[in-house]
Amino acid sequence: MLNTPKLRGLYAEIQSQLFYMIPEKWESIYLYASVIDRLGKLQSGEMFFYYFPKGILKKNPVNVYEVPSRFNLNEEAYLKLADNLYHTIQTLRKEFEQMGEKLWSNMTLSIVDAKLSIEYHYENLLNSSYSNYDRHIIWMCKYLQYPIERLSKKDRAMLLEYEQEQDFKNEEIQVYTEGMYHKKVHNSIEYDKSEVEIPEAKEKKKKEEKEKVALDPYEAYKQRKAQYGQYENEKRHKKEDPYEAYKRQMEEKKQKAVEEEHRLQQKAENIKESKNQILNFK
Repeated sequence: MLNTPKLRGLYAEIQSQLFYMIPEKWESIYLYASVIDRLGKLQSGEMFFYYFPKGILKKNPVNVYEVPSRFNLNEEAYLKLADNLYHTIQTLRKEFEQMGEKLWSNMTLSIVDAKLSIEYHYENLLNSSYSNYDRHIIWMCKYLQYPIERLSKKDRAMLLEYEQEQDFKNEEIQVYTEGMYHKKVHNSIEYDKSEVEIPEAKEKKKKEEKEKVALDPYEAYKQRKAQYGQYENEKRHKKEDPYEAYKRQMEEKKQKAVEEEHRLQQKAENIKESKNQILNFK
């Protein structure tokens, strides 16, 4: 498999973008993306990824598109991050084209146990008998171990037909693997127009949002200062730069989130020890 400095740089960029989009600690990540060439040099495709949160009570995969509502984030700003990630994947495929390599139609990226792995597939998706929905089901069962018994009768029949077809196909797959570029640092993260909050603060913010239009944190700070003549913590930090004050607040929120996570894990461990609780994939 090709391993050039340009490709390694793109792999590193994809990893960084993925890490930035996950606002909690995680165990593993699985991403699917397709790029289909159409007439007139047009392209279409899709992308989705899931991650498994870290913690004994978090065994179910989280869909990336559920993150904004799950963590009370600015959805528009978050989806821009997803668009940027897909654009990087398109750039990765274009690099293959510029090197004269056979173009893949879809890829599955996984990060497990500090190892990055990418499978490149070369199916003709444009003329495939399987819809995007079908491929999503197939992919979830293969990579996320989604329980087959939870599928509808129709989806089970489709999955069985697909598996039978694969027994007679010699599908071309290229695999690239390497160690991760960065250490896994996945505490609560900052976004340009949103912030992650601990569960106890969510209800309070919902009430506040009903009374005012959501603003960028720094813009909100300037508005409050103009209205009241001082920032709520200015007495304690008279000479503190506004942006530094915002960063300090975010660090305090991060620490509270970490402490809350530790408390919940400890509580779960106590329950497990006392009741021998069995956790199931829901």
